[in-house]
Amino acid sequence: MKTDNQTFSNINEPMYILEERKLRRNLQLIGGVAHEADIEIILAFKAYALWKTFPIFREYIGSTTASSLYEARLGYEEFGAPVHTFSPAITDGEIDELARLSSHISFNSLSQYERLHLRAHKANRSLMMGLRVNPEYSEVGTALYNPCAPGTRFGISADKLPESLPEDITGFHCHCHCESGADVFGRTLQHIEKKFSRWFPQLRWINFGGGHLMTRKDYDTKLLITLMNDFHKRYPWLHVILEPGSAFGWQTGPLVSHVVDIEDHGIRTAILDVSFTCHMPDCLEMPYMPEVRGAKTIDADAVAASCQSGHLYRLGGCSCLSGDFMGLWSFDHELKIGESIIFEDMLHYTTVKTNMFNGIHHPSIALLHEDGNLEILRKFTYEDYRVRMD
Repeated sequence: MKTDNQTFSNINEPMYILEERKLRRNLQLIGGVAHEADIEIILAFKAYALWKTFPIFREYIGSTTASSLYEARLGYEEFGAPVHTFSPAITDGEIDELARLSSHISFNSLSQYERLHLRAHKANRSLMMGLRVNPEYSEVGTALYNPCAPGTRFGISADKLPESLPEDITGFHCHCHCESGADVFGRTLQHIEKKFSRWFPQLRWINFGGGHLMTRKDYDTKLLITLMNDFHKRYPWLHVILEPGSAFGWQTGPLVSHVVDIEDHGIRTAILDVSFTCHMPDCLEMPYMPEVRGAKTIDADAVAASCQSGHLYRLGGCSCLSGDFMGLWSFDHELKIGESIIFEDMLHYTTVKTNMFNGIHHPSIALLHEDGNLEILRKFTYEDYRVRMD
């Protein structure tokens, strides 16, 4: 069916809507950066895993990255290529299949490597094996998302590495960013080289992980390209890999919701047919205030002025969790029951993290094609909830 991508007025159910035009815009930018910087950029499933859109991705990139056996299967079976795999908890029961599905595996510790590398090699003779390293530097401000925070369970610090790496270790993997800029990467790269460059002659590849938000408007892609070209001059034998997740799905589409009730118990609250805790969990975890189309985010200091110049609402989710709400937003009109509330930029770290807590109806997932046709990729039913409880 056709739909207006500004109001989505004919959408009467909760729905994530991926806009193909915006997705291709991101893919073209990422592909251009990869070409100019002579690096490989792959999709991290932890941020985006809508496999029915993989045919679009395959026009621009050649591989994906997984953090679990199921993600590895998704990349191998649905994307159609062996995956780059990292997990802090690879088990004896998974290593053989993980190795078979992977082109690269990065071990989180020397003990994990020692226990599993022979089996991994036996399962896949062409497998490239690496170690995750910890440069002990990150500018990520939210502790929940900082992979290099003190006491982290990720990676090996330089003082724990042997001078001569095992012969079958061909690469390093490190991850230090979260929606970061190229300037942050530049400073991080200095720490990585200072800590680990003495091992680079023993390597063939290095993976600088995710969090490189190159599709954000203020991201300096020219700086990233310069950093990588300079890195190649210093270490021309190293194949460089980046594995962002958010960058692919950044600003590619909204979550459409609707007002089902309006309450006022000291704070005027519009109750929605979606849930922050179920359908937008990062808003509560990060936390951050999502952008709502046609509304202004209001901080505490601006509440009095907003009350005089607009219509102020807290937005409440539909679950029974007491904290399933956020606010405040100022609208230019009184909200009405049945009205659409459109949360912007809700494709990355949402569809991969949603849940069916409370048995709440899950939003459908749709693809808005470039010709304006809306294709429903998935509708959820009671059976989806019931199966989770089996």
